[in-house]
Amino acid sequence: MSERIVVKIGSSSLTSEEGGLNRGNIRFFVEELAALHEGGDAVMLVTSGAVAAGFRPIGYASRPKLVHEKQAAAAVGQALLMQAYQEAFSQYGIVSAQILLTRADFSDRKRIQNALMTIEELLKQRIIPIINENDTVATDELVLKFGDNDNLSALVAAMTKAAKLVIITDMDGLYTEDPRINPKAVKIERVDQISDDIRRLAGGAGSAVGTGGMRSKIEAARVATRGGVSTFIGKVSLAGELHMAVNGQGRGTYFDTKLHSLPMKKQWLGFHSMPKGCITVDDGAAAALLTGGKSLLPAGVIDSSGDFNPGDVVEVKSRQDEILGRGVVNYAAWQLQAAMGLGSEEVARRVEVVRIEVIHRDEWITLN
Repeated sequence: MSERIVVKIGSSSLTSEEGGLNRGNIRFFVEELAALHEGGDAVMLVTSGAVAAGFRPIGYASRPKLVHEKQAAAAVGQALLMQAYQEAFSQYGIVSAQILLTRADFSDRKRIQNALMTIEELLKQRIIPIINENDTVATDELVLKFGDNDNLSALVAAMTKAAKLVIITDMDGLYTEDPRINPKAVKIERVDQISDDIRRLAGGAGSAVGTGGMRSKIEAARVATRGGVSTFIGKVSLAGELHMAVNGQGRGTYFDTKLHSLPMKKQWLGFHSMPKGCITVDDGAAAALLTGGKSLLPAGVIDSSGDFNPGDVVEVKSRQDEILGRGVVNYAAWQLQAAMGLGSEEVARRVEVVRIEVIHRDEWITLN
């Protein structure tokens, strides 16, 4: 049975520590991807490596630190990266396509819908989309954006309603401790729920050429599984191992999910939107939002911050400062300040709003 599969490959797997592309590794991964493609699966590749591939050819002695230098390296490296992929895929008669995305694309509902339509058409034509962050136009520090594209791969997997996300790394899964330091560390084979304990097991960045460590991969798994996509994080270095990873026999950790894929509207709300403020709610309101399927009423609000207007997205937190989810607010910030803690009838007398609910349940997504 054919499936939609997103495969993410990081910088450390594609380049050398000194910079520049490792074409042998690229040919290996392309052969693995081609096998999935030829088996009938719809394959999407999320790749890193543009900055690492470009800083040597541009003339830098080491990976640059300044943003404009990284962007220049990415501009050179992205062309080299795509050339290497296209040459390798052509050996199997496979056409590949380049798609460059930024966080701003995901934040804009129309732009990300257009990107999705493009990917859908490419998959329909049996073309492999190769997706990377558009580093050359990003305005933030490159190390602070998609986490070596781990988060990007999760967003792409959820957006395209993929069956599986495979994040390839140089570690064979998640361990109770760093196995490079403690040889008695135990590997965690399966994770049913990404708890705070699981998050604490993740360390920092793992290599000099990449920006993502296990922490960003765990966060990517959280986003993907919340969107209904089962996730594998582990090693693929031998022939046939990508097929094994996809089919539950890989060297790594599997993150399972029982959730269904989210509609685009909910995905945008939960993962792509930019919150304009924060609302803190009492325990009763938190329970109503998380398990009761209820809307948020003014009576349950105990605090708010930020400058928001009706139609903006806000985060909602518990008394314990835990993020519960996001929603589209029906109040301006000053209106909510006047209405919080009051019953619905009293609010109707004091504040002129279109809807009495602070956040309607249809405009809410739980992230807890």
